[in-house]
Amino acid sequence: MNLVGNWNYPTPIRFGAGRIAEIADACATAGIKKPLLVTDRGLGPMEITSRTLDLLEVAGLGRAMFSEVDPNPTDANVEAGLKVYRDGGYDGVVAFGGGSGLDLAKTLAFMAGQSRPLWDFEDVGDWWTRADPAGIHPIVAVPTTAGTGSEVGRASIITNSETHEKKIIFHPKMLPSVVICDPELTVGMPKFITAGTGLDAFAHCVEAYCSPHYHPMSQGIALEGMRLVKDYLPRAYADGTDIEARAHMMSAAAMGATGFQKGLGAIHALSHPIGAVHHTHHGTTNAVCMPAVLQFNRAPCEGILAQAAAYLGIDGGFDGFCAYVDGLNDSMAIPRTLTDLGVTNPDLDALTRSALNDPSTGGNPVEMTFDNTRALFEALL
Repeated sequence: MNLVGNWNYPTPIRFGAGRIAEIADACATAGIKKPLLVTDRGLGPMEITSRTLDLLEVAGLGRAMFSEVDPNPTDANVEAGLKVYRDGGYDGVVAFGGGSGLDLAKTLAFMAGQSRPLWDFEDVGDWWTRADPAGIHPIVAVPTTAGTGSEVGRASIITNSETHEKKIIFHPKMLPSVVICDPELTVGMPKFITAGTGLDAFAHCVEAYCSPHYHPMSQGIALEGMRLVKDYLPRAYADGTDIEARAHMMSAAAMGATGFQKGLGAIHALSHPIGAVHHTHHGTTNAVCMPAVLQFNRAPCEGILAQAAAYLGIDGGFDGFCAYVDGLNDSMAIPRTLTDLGVTNPDLDALTRSALNDPSTGGNPVEMTFDNTRALFEALL
């Protein structure tokens, strides 16, 4: 199979190995003449970033970069980035990296021409209509991991540094104008990042598939996304240079984020406050939470996950699916508990309140209450 394509779902995507070479043309398509490449601290000094900046510079687009981005990006990162962006007179961003870099970059482009404060645009009701659409600058997104799928999303997750809560900032125009999915950029990912991001994609697909909301298009995308993770994440984990596996995982990541337009659930509702307070890796935290949440949702999901198991070639119906998840986690050295992940002395009441305030709760098949959500946290410890 030739793993190259141009897609327009849900935004124009240029998919294939080596297509980072098209970065300057992608900027031109998006109407960007003076881009700021935004990435995280870890990626800033790496060769793949330097090569991308070289491509921009050769094309006469400069080589400006902002990389002061935390693993769980904060409002302080947004403020610092906006100062650099506005002072430099940039007219668009190249969002480069994993979920943290992509989310921060999208937020900078969104906030570039806004006069209201960041938290006025939290994903609550119709708050997104408060934004001035003319003040949203264009985005070219270049993922370098295969997990969050933020490159095809209309939102970013930013941590409030005062309350230690993750907040979703949403606007339809935060969807990147052009996406370059080049699996060669993911070859250098270390094993633990390959595992954590890959299982993040799997969590997106599982929760979208199990969400009680009606969205059959997302349902199908999520199911096939699970299959790609099942077939190719172990290969990518075993051999990081397996470009076929890397390509299919990059597709699965985009599919998970497209699929969760149908909804997310308790995995993310628990994971978001844990990451915000205890600074854990998001995808790995999702993987730790997944087994307990599957059991929590057993009653409404037993039948539908048995169908998924059959499609995926997993014997044993719902119980077989859960056993597969346990085995996949173990095969990639995912901690079994939050304690093993490094969560110590958690304030369970505060975590529970934050989880219940997370928008992901609305997509969980079982209604989340204070008591059953706190019990989930206790089980995870």
